[in-house]
Amino acid sequence: MSDSISRDEPCYTIGIVARMVELHPQTLRNYEQMGLVVPQRSGGNIRLYSQREVDRLMKINRLTQELGVNLAGVEIILRLSDQIESLQDQLEALERKGSAAQSRH
Repeated sequence: MSDSISRDEPCYTIGIVARMVELHPQTLRNYEQMGLVVPQRSGGNIRLYSQREVDRLMKINRLTQELGVNLAGVEIILRLSDQIESLQDQLEALERKGSAAQSRH
């Protein structure tokens, strides 16, 4: 993937993503309906997935296929993972703020 494309930039259609993650497009629609992924929509209402969402779908597939986790469990795991990632981002921001404050003294 090019460095110039953000991991959050919606650029893959549902057909491409289905092939990338080896899932049926209807499965992706079901995951969207459940709120596990939230693709952007184009002006023509076409689903567009970012690389971050593709990675999330791969994680869902790994949890369900390789580890045998049901979708209710996947939902909980993803929610906790999202919370951990958010907390890590907040901690890094606080550490940067603290480092910047210390370097001024």
